[in-house]
Amino acid sequence: MPRHFDPVTLRLFVAVCEERNIARAAARDSLVASAVSKRIAAMEREIGAPLLVRGRRGIEPTAAGEALLRQARDVLGAMERMRAEISEFATGVKGSVRVMASVSALAERLPDDIASFLARYRSVRVSLDEGVSSEIVRAVREGAADLGVLWDAGALDGLQTVPYRTDHLCAVVHATHPLARHERLRYDQTLDYPAVGVAPGGMVEAMLRRQAALLGRAATHRIQVAGLDAACRIVAAGLGLAILPREAIAPTATATGLSVVPLADRWAVRRFVVCSRRDATLSATSRALIGHLRQQATSTQSAGASTLRP
Repeated sequence: MPRHFDPVTLRLFVAVCEERNIARAAARDSLVASAVSKRIAAMEREIGAPLLVRGRRGIEPTAAGEALLRQARDVLGAMERMRAEISEFATGVKGSVRVMASVSALAERLPDDIASFLARYRSVRVSLDEGVSSEIVRAVREGAADLGVLWDAGALDGLQTVPYRTDHLCAVVHATHPLARHERLRYDQTLDYPAVGVAPGGMVEAMLRRQAALLGRAATHRIQVAGLDAACRIVAAGLGLAILPREAIAPTATATGLSVVPLADRWAVRRFVVCSRRDATLSATSRALIGHLRQQATSTQSAGASTLRP
């Protein structure tokens, strides 16, 4: 049995399992691939069993590797929580929560919900970072973030999730665009026009490409931009349409005179969740924030429903 594994080696092993590639795992820690390979080989010698094999989709953990992966994530998460909790003594903060959220969540109601939480718990600190879904899930699993807020289409296996808010993908077009007069659109109706791609490599782009492929079409972009505001500016210039969440771009669309036409496709309604590790590993402050976010989302939905009643 191994005497010990250091945190760096454990982190690299987790990276290899997630990336399914030693070179990409090494790049995450700015190392060369040979250094990672040596650490993995040393672990295998200590254990006396192989931890990784090469499969059809790249490098995969063996049964022993799967067991080590679960334990490594728990150990790294515990160490990160210990570091965060001890650091609070130096700052005088009584509690802190690290949150990583998607671009859409940050552009919608999450900042306001966190602000109302901090107004209620003034001795608490919340750090908020932006990331794509894969980064968010990895950060929560490894303990680099306490909570993640993202679209529920992410790979959330093994994490605890709580429903949060929803949004609706829409076609955002210039007021003079041929589609601007529609009340609702199907996604296939937008594929005949030049489009603006947003956040290349993200989940929305991947989903739009997949939906286009299912229709026997190709989702092609005249321009690609990183953020929602930039996409609205491109649309306002008449250079194409963009598929964007209504809740995130409504103020900008109103200010610039853009038309926002909801997509009628079922997949256009996105559901967001707050994800975390097992409840037993969460601090009381993290659990309080989860409860607050859920309460805020529920109260907003109830208020919205009451305005629709005659």
